[in-house]
Amino acid sequence: MPFFYMDYWYLVLVVPTIIIALFAQFRVNSAFRKYSAHQSRIGFSAAEVTRRILDSNGLYNVKVERVSGRLTDHYDPKANVIRLSESVYDSSSIAAIGVAAHEAGHAVQYAEKYLPIKLRNSIIPIASLGTNLAPFIIIFGLLLSFEPLIWTGIILYSAIALFQLVTLPVEFNASGRAINTLSSMAILQPDEISGARRVLSAAALTYVAALLTTLANLLRFILLASRGNRRR
Repeated sequence: MPFFYMDYWYLVLVVPTIIIALFAQFRVNSAFRKYSAHQSRIGFSAAEVTRRILDSNGLYNVKVERVSGRLTDHYDPKANVIRLSESVYDSSSIAAIGVAAHEAGHAVQYAEKYLPIKLRNSIIPIASLGTNLAPFIIIFGLLLSFEPLIWTGIILYSAIALFQLVTLPVEFNASGRAINTLSSMAILQPDEISGARRVLSAAALTYVAALLTTLANLLRFILLASRGNRRR
């Protein structure tokens, strides 16, 4: 019986958020594809733009490298390197430059010791533990009808939601920094800025959708645990 109700709450709570997440991913791909076809007037590649933004902030030690894949762009604080995907690195499109500036924004956040970054980093160990173990602990607890095990898993799983919640201001701030920098350094013109903003806004929606999915799953697990209490 527990698995029947698990499927029920999954359909009612989680499936709608998965649909939102799929829509968010569609918007990212659509916006990136659209503005990848629009070349910036300044003609700098995304890698060159990244280097200029880093240097303007005194971050000469942060490297810029190419990484395989599509939209696999990220800043690695441990290696102190910004990795730009193959579809971004050499491109001078509005989309590529927007993505590159966003990643440069993350490097600046770390350099400035931006508070939400510090909070997010402090949560990473328990959030990683929650990602890897929490669902199994909860399911195992449900199978055994052992309440302490279920709630241990729920607490671990809630760390994932907390991590994703703290990630939102980090991502929004990096996008805001990117838009402001591209404008103030005259890398993109006003009409081009709007295109970069659309790309970054679409990307931000994916983080919101991920948080909603995690919260839906968290509520689902709490309802399952509460139902077990009522049955006893």
